[in-house]
Amino acid sequence: MFVSAFAANEAPGTKNPEQAAVPFRPESGKFPPLEKAASYRGELVFVDHANRRGSIRVEFKSEFFRSPPTPVALLPYGMVRYHGAPADLRDIPLGTILNIKAFLPPDPKNSSVVTTPNHWYPLPPENHAILIEDEPSLCLREGKTWRLKEVDMKGDLGLVVATCEPKDAPETKATEQKLTLDATTRFWRGRESLKLADLIAEGTWPASGKKSLGRQSVLLGLCWKPCPDGIFVRYHISDVWLDDPSTQRAIRSQTEVHKSLIRSRWMPAFVDNVEYGKFGRAKVTVTLFGGMDPSLYADFKKGGQTAINGAENTLKHAGGSYGPAHMASKGPVLEVVNASGAAPMGSSGIQVTMETDLIIEGIRPGRVVRIRASEWPNLYVPREEYIGDHPSVEDRFPSPALFPRY
Repeated sequence: MFVSAFAANEAPGTKNPEQAAVPFRPESGKFPPLEKAASYRGELVFVDHANRRGSIRVEFKSEFFRSPPTPVALLPYGMVRYHGAPADLRDIPLGTILNIKAFLPPDPKNSSVVTTPNHWYPLPPENHAILIEDEPSLCLREGKTWRLKEVDMKGDLGLVVATCEPKDAPETKATEQKLTLDATTRFWRGRESLKLADLIAEGTWPASGKKSLGRQSVLLGLCWKPCPDGIFVRYHISDVWLDDPSTQRAIRSQTEVHKSLIRSRWMPAFVDNVEYGKFGRAKVTVTLFGGMDPSLYADFKKGGQTAINGAENTLKHAGGSYGPAHMASKGPVLEVVNASGAAPMGSSGIQVTMETDLIIEGIRPGRVVRIRASEWPNLYVPREEYIGDHPSVEDRFPSPALFPRY
């Protein structure tokens, strides 16, 4: 399911000539074509999860640790993938190498990040992401694997020679890469969580010197840390999934984390249409955003009850002082329709139509909303994840005055 949910595109760090010449700006309220996205990758160095933004140190061949971080924000329908499963930015450790597909901001005036001046670093102007994924997620989506060829151990530090290539293709001439690992690297095998010392003790890896690994097929989690020999760009292996059972366990674990988050914060969606009735009544049709576990979408059933609340482009709830349901419009689900054909990235292709006896201002065509299935818990959200009744820039992005003085 997680493979079919995404369309293949060019490799990270590349652009076709049209992308390089004319960066694409999506329209507000519409899902943009993935083929017009710019692709790049780099190290996650800052996260502001409440505003769905952060900073990426973009990979350059000649520079890395001296490169200034570039700010990146998620589009409302932008998706995060971690360990091959749906995720939130809060789930990803700093230092993780991420692959980005992004556009220009739909509306620069309401953007939560600014476009960074280039100076002498060619930072991408496309800083509104439709997809952010770590290395395992990219490989699973594109059907690739890492082949371990050789390891050279010196004390607790190892240097691995590996290639990333199509999993089902015969041996290819993929470019060899050198990656570091050390005692902090985690190895996953079946239900086991192993350390480098465990592999050395069982004789799988050498305690010192070189050993051929025979092109062993694995998934790698990559991060960046200072390299002892002064190399600008040499990635570090944070995790190694040695077999399919360990990979599936990682996927299931992260999926459950994300399902719990969405049930407590509600499903994000675009408003497609509002049919106004009398005395505040209305029929509302929304398209649910994509990239989530199918079980979440299955909770929206014809005849069930639901609640819908206005939200901001960062997916913050509107007026959540007394909980998201306090000002939400409530009513029965009239229809659930699955669109035929492949849905564009960012969309689930699922439309939900509900009826409400009280329509609120935040529910208008083209607006972002959050919608709750009746089976989900009705919970409060923390202060940083909702906007007040009279939102301002300070409410969206708090100033240092947020912190108390002692």
